[in-house]
Amino acid sequence: MFFKLLLLSVAVAACRGYEEIQTAAGYLNVYYAYTQETNRNVERFNGTVESIGTTTLNASRNVTTVIIHGHQGSVSNTLNPTVKDAILSVEDANVIIVDWSQYSRQSYSNAVSAVPSVGTYVASMIQNLVTAGITTLDKVHLVGFDLGAHVAGYAGRTLNGQVARITGLSPTSNQWGANSQRLSQRDAIYVEVIHTDAFGLFSNGISDPVGHVDIFPNGGTSQPGCFLSNDCNHKRAWELFAASVTHNHLNANQCAHMSDMRWNTCRGFLLPIGTNALIKLGTGIYRVNTKRNYPY
Repeated sequence: MFFKLLLLSVAVAACRGYEEIQTAAGYLNVYYAYTQETNRNVERFNGTVESIGTTTLNASRNVTTVIIHGHQGSVSNTLNPTVKDAILSVEDANVIIVDWSQYSRQSYSNAVSAVPSVGTYVASMIQNLVTAGITTLDKVHLVGFDLGAHVAGYAGRTLNGQVARITGLSPTSNQWGANSQRLSQRDAIYVEVIHTDAFGLFSNGISDPVGHVDIFPNGGTSQPGCFLSNDCNHKRAWELFAASVTHNHLNANQCAHMSDMRWNTCRGFLLPIGTNALIKLGTGIYRVNTKRNYPY
């Protein structure tokens, strides 16, 4: 009897822990604001209207870009300064980095459980930006890598799909099947997904088209220079995105079918991949072939 009660108490504690992650994880989000004026200075805020007022974020900038890292990530991961610096090198945008490392650096299952709450709190932060007069939803671009792509999806969905754009960078596949609340085209006015690690036994990213536009560089796998490394393939998504912001040089061909994409026979409409533009035209599946070294 004692052991049954012990097991029951452990199960209840585990359940409470899971519920806490589900509902409160986003409370621990930390946000970092950057502009061309303060690029090298840290402006940390907690997402409230009052804390937003302590930053140099302002309404004079046409774009507010929110960058969201993935599992095992934090504000200091290479993804964040690389993408942030690329954007600020070409335009004076409001750039915000979301740090949800209190949960992203836990086990993968805990990080997945935290995604809905983290995304909801990101949405609240964005709504507070609107309330503070910093931006409007049609000037917001969410950029999410790995699990961060699904965080962006939750944030956009919470805001009724009214943010201008979401860019999903190799959204992770594990526990994000077709019937899950993964990133989808309903989450923003325009959703672009860059799939660089979509196929293979140990791939990290989803292979299904989920956005308005789904781009598969080099067929969505075996990125040049990665030498069969799935992690290298996976992060190439944000490397390509950063390069596209700076150079705007990568153009993908529209594919009639997924088979055309896999066989490299796409000959349709040309679409610039990535960039920080709020308004883009195009739908469907695309392929671009790149080189192994920056700017690819």
